[in-house]
Amino acid sequence: MTPERTEKLLKVLKQRQANLTVVMENVQDPHNISAVMRTCDAVGIQDLYILNTKIPRHEKFGVKSSSSAAKWLTLHQFEDIHECFNELRKNYGSILTTHLSSDAVSLYEIDFTKSVALVFGNEHDGVSEEVRNLADGNFIIPQMGIIRSLNISVACAVSIYEALRQKTVAGQYNQASLPEQRMTDLMNHWGLNNNEPNP
Repeated sequence: MTPERTEKLLKVLKQRQANLTVVMENVQDPHNISAVMRTCDAVGIQDLYILNTKIPRHEKFGVKSSSSAAKWLTLHQFEDIHECFNELRKNYGSILTTHLSSDAVSLYEIDFTKSVALVFGNEHDGVSEEVRNLADGNFIIPQMGIIRSLNISVACAVSIYEALRQKTVAGQYNQASLPEQRMTDLMNHWGLNNNEPNP
């Protein structure tokens, strides 16, 4: 690995955000998942949660859509809602779902400088009632058009780029966020101490 490549990966690693994640519930299209992966990598999200209770566990994702982003992310796949939420509660202070409800807050009212997990539902049914009942609240993306829905990958991109904006203003990309041991483990996994990232 060239010194330039090593320097780039170290910079990316130091900008990973430990207090922000995305959860996808029963998202069927692997290309949608891969598009979300690519955006998560771009925003500095390291951990991505995939919850499948109604569809089979994903074995692979659309490589073209993700531009191989999957190999740089840590994917957590669950088939049980409670196991997934127990893990989320250990790592994130607030869990919010995308759902149009009377108590839903605007995306722009969320304080992304704090610890937040955002849950996105599948292409047809959205976030399930069971997941909504376990979450801390709902949020919506303001829209002015007639069709009040966005593709999941677009909705995720809009949402986490608002997080990036807030975090940038707060200077959260200027200092390492991940614990030191986690950074060391990722350095090894990414091949910074070898030649290539592990599969």
